[in-house]
Amino acid sequence: MTKTNLDALINSLEGIETITDSAQVAKLSQDYHTFSPVLVPKLEGKVGDIVVRPANEAEVLTVAAACAKHRVPVTVRGAGTGNYGQCVPLHGGVILDMTRMQEIYWVKPGVARVEAGVKLAALDKKTRQIGWEIRMAPSTYRTATIGGFIAGGSGGIGSIQYGLLGDRGNILALRVITVEDEPRAIELRGDDVQKVNHAWGINGIITEVEIPLAPAYPWAEVIVTFDEFMTAAKFGQALGNADGMIKKLISVFASPIPQYFHALQEYIPEGTHSVFLIISEPSLEFLPGLVQQYGGKITYKKLAQEAGKSTHLAEFSWNHTTLHARSVDTDITYLQSMFPRNPSLQLVEHMYYHFGDEVMMHLEFFRVNGAVVPGALQLVRYTTEERLNEIIRYHEEQGVSIANPHTYIIEDGGRKVIDPEQLKFKEIVDPYGLMNPGKSKVLQFQIQN
Repeated sequence: MTKTNLDALINSLEGIETITDSAQVAKLSQDYHTFSPVLVPKLEGKVGDIVVRPANEAEVLTVAAACAKHRVPVTVRGAGTGNYGQCVPLHGGVILDMTRMQEIYWVKPGVARVEAGVKLAALDKKTRQIGWEIRMAPSTYRTATIGGFIAGGSGGIGSIQYGLLGDRGNILALRVITVEDEPRAIELRGDDVQKVNHAWGINGIITEVEIPLAPAYPWAEVIVTFDEFMTAAKFGQALGNADGMIKKLISVFASPIPQYFHALQEYIPEGTHSVFLIISEPSLEFLPGLVQQYGGKITYKKLAQEAGKSTHLAEFSWNHTTLHARSVDTDITYLQSMFPRNPSLQLVEHMYYHFGDEVMMHLEFFRVNGAVVPGALQLVRYTTEERLNEIIRYHEEQGVSIANPHTYIIEDGGRKVIDPEQLKFKEIVDPYGLMNPGKSKVLQFQIQN
């Protein structure tokens, strides 16, 4: 943006909080793409020109109109806890920080309606007051916003019971603002929410979210250790398949991953493989028998009243595992893998022995199309991009789907293609192509041609 253009934009945003300090703008132009040594050089120096923090939807409409008028790119962000550069602006412009929009409109049995900047932990605390809770959350739930989770996330803690965020029924409604000469508010309900879900903010500005809730259980936290990794994995699968036992988390860590969990070292003997569980207290009665069946040992147990204090096992799961490992060794990066339903554990075993400690196995069990399957967020000892690509190709050749976390292009990540319905919707809501430009191959091709 030229200084004249920037000044004109700022003048049109009178009364709305803006940040022009270069250090602050640079900070709010980033996310956790630093987990990837491939993305770091590609996104280096990519920053916005200004940060705008709207307090309500009316201010969002004003910002959208200003960006359309001045043809300024706009990149929406929540707390910036994503890992692929989703909220890193490739072409400068406005960083639209939604974290001031924190109103919880209402909470009812089974459903809640909130603004996009509401933190997941705050919403969960509110819903539990009436005996309900959010269905799923990323491991960054303390800081992540619900709008950011929907725009850039896919699942997490709770997915063992309720599937992935994009599964039918896990998002009830979204309200989005268009970026046009005269911006509009559009309400998407039912299956129409998929036009915006996991679209990385290219398809409108999410201002409100309506989600289903789950009955709130008293959740206990448990660590079980095993001498053999595959025994731990088979135990995780068996527990996942036990539909009568209510679970929120089943995380399996191959040795030496638990060595990175300093706060839990005393509960995980060196050389053992561990399974972290969040399980409802009524289901605890059935756990010792299953543990004994697989030769494991319960080394840590906290009932719900104590589990909510100090250390939370959830914050060692999903991609927090990578965070803990990188705090010790910054040469570690990660993969995201989906193992096929059959033969999932055989492929897990093959990959575990094939790569050894170069690709340390970390499994998260979740529900896909009614079946419990293992996904993996393996820790990789990074050497070169070429070697990383070899590891990815080998997995894919064996039938393991890789949601590549080392790209900022939507089609190169998990989905491999962009939803045609999302493209159609983008034409309607973003006619000038101003929303998070550069994040889609298809859109880049259309612009060039």
